[in-house]
Amino acid sequence: MKLAAYLRAALLALVLGLVAYHPAALAQAAEREVLFVNVRVFDGTSDTLSAPTNVRVRGNLIVEISAQAKPGSADAVVIDGRGQTLMPGLIDNHVHMMFNSLSPAQMTGADMSLEKVMQLSAAQSQAMLLRGFTAVRDVGGPSFMLKKLIDSGKVMGPRIWPSGPMISQTSGHADLRGPDEPSRRFSGKMSKAEEVWASVIADGRAEVLTAVRENLRMGASQIKIAAGGGTSSEYDPLDVTQYTLDEMKAAVDAADDWNTYVTVHAYHPKSVRRAIEAGVKVIEHGNLLDEDTLRLMAEKGVWLSGQMLVDSTEAMDPKRREKRKPVLEGQRQVWPMAKRLGVKLAWGTDFLFEPELNEQQNAYILRLKPYFTSAELLRLVTSNNAELLALSGPRTPYEGRLGVVEAGALADLILVRGNPLANIDLIGDPARNFSVIMKDGMIVKGAPR
Repeated sequence: MKLAAYLRAALLALVLGLVAYHPAALAQAAEREVLFVNVRVFDGTSDTLSAPTNVRVRGNLIVEISAQAKPGSADAVVIDGRGQTLMPGLIDNHVHMMFNSLSPAQMTGADMSLEKVMQLSAAQSQAMLLRGFTAVRDVGGPSFMLKKLIDSGKVMGPRIWPSGPMISQTSGHADLRGPDEPSRRFSGKMSKAEEVWASVIADGRAEVLTAVRENLRMGASQIKIAAGGGTSSEYDPLDVTQYTLDEMKAAVDAADDWNTYVTVHAYHPKSVRRAIEAGVKVIEHGNLLDEDTLRLMAEKGVWLSGQMLVDSTEAMDPKRREKRKPVLEGQRQVWPMAKRLGVKLAWGTDFLFEPELNEQQNAYILRLKPYFTSAELLRLVTSNNAELLALSGPRTPYEGRLGVVEAGALADLILVRGNPLANIDLIGDPARNFSVIMKDGMIVKGAPR
């Protein structure tokens, strides 16, 4: 399916009723005020909550935090927090918005189409926002049109930092061809995965440059390439290193020319060290890293975007479960070691083709409780993750500061029943404990929009 068909699919999504709120509501929000009164603020960076205070929002910005703050207009919406905690919206730094809604059977089904993917993804986007995730970094997949639908107000969902299709060498982690699909180099035909922008296969410096530039042309905030083997791919063993140094440097050079960065899928020291030498700024996963490589990352200021993956699900075939064993063992070692060595840390879920996991997105934050205090965890999923998003520089798609509650910051906010610093488990049950969710100054849960 080519680009024109993909755009038709997006338009069809609108006709099929995936309209959450009309763009006119966004225009009205530009002048509307919301005043949270009697709230205690977790500002995204501190170890404690504020004293009871008021927080005034005008348009999409926090404009005042003060016990004396009052409504600035007669039609301001006033929300009595009754001592609840007001905190920044949650951020997930490793998602696949177009593929976290599909099971393997759906992905390979005869009736699969981008129209269906758009329907499922729009529904999951809305559910994600209602779990309190107001911003995400998409690190693989054709999420550009979904982002546009969300930004225009036609679909509810989080802000998206899109990478576009993951870029991979032949036989790499994002070489998603079926066994009957020959190489494009020899057949002249794109694979099915490439046709729907799930991934791009690029070999050699020239092809890598083209692939990166194509993603940037379509609106990528950052670039994702595969630098090593993975557990969800068919052909690449976990221990292999992917892309030569020259090919990696080509990706970094092209991204740097657009004033953004490259992040890589990589687990083991060899692939990560090569990526660091090439100038890569973020490592996704890194579960098999040793202390020397983590120390090098800390010295170079390279981020580790980590996860705490589930042991297994019913959707996993036996081969995949076997490949995951060292990754699962390694993640329990890497998190505390990276923290101790001062590596810059970010967090994400990485749900892929297992839609039954989506409802556990918040609970996955709590899987890190053995390694972090409650304050550290809240910072990780707010201000730390926001700092990583900001690496996109001028390619950042949204103007303003996220991950904090301060005057001048974007109004992405959650009102929590209780004190998550005292009981971090509160954020694991958003349906029960998030009384109000606001994104970009718009209340999406808890009060009239």
